[in-house]
Amino acid sequence: MSQEYDLVILGGGTGGYVAAIRASQLGLKTAIVEKGKLGGTCLHKGCIPSKALLRSAEVFATAKHSEDFGVITSVVSLDFGKVQERKNKIIDQLHKGVQHLMKQGKIDVYEGLGRILGPSIFSPMPGTISVEMNNGQENEMLIPKNVIVATGSRPRTLPGLEIDGDYVMSSDEALQLEALPSSIIIVGGGVIGIEWASMLSDFGVEVTVIEYADRIIPTEDKEISKEMQRLMKKKGIKLVTGAKVLAETLVRDNGVAISAEVKGGVKEYKADKLLVSVGRQANTEGIGLENTEIQVEKGFIATNEFFQTKESHIYAIGDVIGGLQLAHVASHEGIVAVQHIAGKDPSPFDYNLVSRCIYSNPEVSSVGITEDQAKEKGHKVKVGKFSFRAIGKALVFGESDGFVKIVADEETNDILGVHMIGPHVTDMITEAGLAMVLDATPWEMAHTIHPHPTLSEAIGEAALAVDGKAIHS
Repeated sequence: MSQEYDLVILGGGTGGYVAAIRASQLGLKTAIVEKGKLGGTCLHKGCIPSKALLRSAEVFATAKHSEDFGVITSVVSLDFGKVQERKNKIIDQLHKGVQHLMKQGKIDVYEGLGRILGPSIFSPMPGTISVEMNNGQENEMLIPKNVIVATGSRPRTLPGLEIDGDYVMSSDEALQLEALPSSIIIVGGGVIGIEWASMLSDFGVEVTVIEYADRIIPTEDKEISKEMQRLMKKKGIKLVTGAKVLAETLVRDNGVAISAEVKGGVKEYKADKLLVSVGRQANTEGIGLENTEIQVEKGFIATNEFFQTKESHIYAIGDVIGGLQLAHVASHEGIVAVQHIAGKDPSPFDYNLVSRCIYSNPEVSSVGITEDQAKEKGHKVKVGKFSFRAIGKALVFGESDGFVKIVADEETNDILGVHMIGPHVTDMITEAGLAMVLDATPWEMAHTIHPHPTLSEAIGEAALAVDGKAIHS
């Protein structure tokens, strides 16, 4: 049995279902093929569940210091079962919301594994989708005019550190823990590794992070990394940087032991469990790419600025094309691709305007380029920094570590990047993102009236500081 569509999307994650909604709004007959659950990694194995756990960890850590706020409590304890129950309720609620959006948009959803077929009696071009249905029923044949590949990614591992779900985990397995370990080694000090380190430390787990680069969160501004390193150590997290994990030394026996080359020597580390957090790899296998002219480069599907592959009617978005592997990026890539399909002449995606967030405690957020990147690009920079220690709302919150940093071009006064570490900065970065979209100057950011007392006052003060005019420093 075959069905014809204007657009079929392989993958119902954040990028896929947002693209489907936009296509429906534009009048395109649309279908999604999803072998798991609508919402994909972000909803079920990434953004949402991890942030739910991080929030519980934050509340637990705050409760343990409630006397600082004059609130005297009895002994504070943790029910990790209820933590997981709360996480699952949030996921279920959002999953039902996505299902409702599909029905509302009259988007057909096929639950199964979709594969792109080559030229056939159905179509002279590759793109017909064969769906192996999860329920075991006969394969469905979908004949689309256009296809979007949005199959996402999965956790990457290292040779010798294969995931067993017991001693060695990826973030997928860690999200399903029934009980917390007393200690853990995290291999990888990037975004995901630091979020897990922060969370588990706040839950009371002894954490060791082993990072190959010379600093944690190495893609962030150096001053942000330095401050995060200081604050992670303050929490009791052991950070080992410039370290090469020796996977062949891994021992799994009533816990784990592993060695790493550090500063010319070899050191051994032991813990109950080991979490591998070394990035994500694209899901390109088993979806029929070999039946097309689509190019895969360094494990990711190659596209142009409108997300077309070498097959002009087949597009690809999200983690499967690499770049910034973020849910909000996938969503906007999907919108651009659909608008291009519909002939709406969209503007190319400007990745420099994407806000990036780390939901650790403290949080980190940024948009644009770092100070070092600006200098490498030949800019003569001027920098404004302002600490949360001088912000009344931060003191009221009891969270005054961190700062806001603005990097600008001295000659043009253009904002090149904004970087924050501190309380609730992931909720504040959008102001900086909007400033860059509107090509605002630090002067214009500074003269946006920030209400008092708010954490956002740090942005206004940092903008003033770019020209040495901060009021409260």
